[in-house]
Amino acid sequence: MAGNLFNQVQALLHTPQPPQLGPGPRAHVESAASIRTKIEDLTRQANLPALRIDLLHALVLLWHDRLEASHRIVQEIETPDGSLIHAMMHRREPDYWNSKYWWRRVGTHPVFPALADAVTRALQDEPSPMLARIVNQGNWDPFAFVDECQQAAPLPATEEPHRTAVEVQRIEFQCALAHLCA
Repeated sequence: MAGNLFNQVQALLHTPQPPQLGPGPRAHVESAASIRTKIEDLTRQANLPALRIDLLHALVLLWHDRLEASHRIVQEIETPDGSLIHAMMHRREPDYWNSKYWWRRVGTHPVFPALADAVTRALQDEPSPMLARIVNQGNWDPFAFVDECQQAAPLPATEEPHRTAVEVQRIEFQCALAHLCA
């Protein structure tokens, strides 16, 4: 059931472009009301705790540039998973200092090893100086990634640091989703 739920929720993350480093909005994203309905429909039969449903809801809202709606959910969830989504949201806002505050609240999250591995595999064939900074000796460094996003966000979307940061952020969403659906 977990793999099926992952695939179903992952389908909600299918948009023509991944989220940008900033708040958006992008074209072709779902409304908050539509996302709520779809999450409720998908999770109704999954027998998930309400907290897990809220976390999935907040993550999908964040993907679709619904930062305020995502924030309303995660600010009430004082767990490492809630803090993870909260930190991602503030990074996109952009409120980099506040994002780092929430990353400190996350601590060492169980998604970090999978994230470090996935990012390393994705970037190993492209020369990206970012990789060595955000994956340090095989360990994911969310603070370094906040710094990278802060530096890349003002650059044109076609420049390498910006493109790489967007791709890493996409991978971060996928790893968070896999964790929440496990």
